[in-house]
Amino acid sequence: MIRRAGLADIDAIVAVFERSFATLDFLPRLHTHEDHVRFLDRCVVDDETWVWDDGEIRGFAVLRGEELSQLYVDPSSFRRGVGSALLETAKGERPDGFTLWVFQRNAAARRFYEAHGLRCVRLTDGSFNEERTPDALYAWDPSAARGSSAR
Repeated sequence: MIRRAGLADIDAIVAVFERSFATLDFLPRLHTHEDHVRFLDRCVVDDETWVWDDGEIRGFAVLRGEELSQLYVDPSSFRRGVGSALLETAKGERPDGFTLWVFQRNAAARRFYEAHGLRCVRLTDGSFNEERTPDALYAWDPSAARGSSAR
């Protein structure tokens, strides 16, 4: 079940984040566990944080304004619908669309977003992210999807 996260979920959210982020072996490790706790605590307090919870938190998504700023799934739950359900929740919460950033080398995530109707609208050299790793801006624009299906 997907529900809004609360402060009691922070430890589980951090654990999912750290296990999932560890699969991105091309990225430098810039932050400590304590940094992750502080950052994700702020996401729960200041943003809209959603979790997939079936008795255990298996993934989470953070909406910050018109951006899906975080979407992470525990590696043990990859390809089980958790990410798809969280992405659909984001679409429902932002029916006019949203953007998100993904690292260019994260081919699996890029395929996932493209399969779910998002499109790449910009590539960067990574000079604006703290990892200094090339990234891609994706957008979900439901009006563009409606327009293309009407043709």
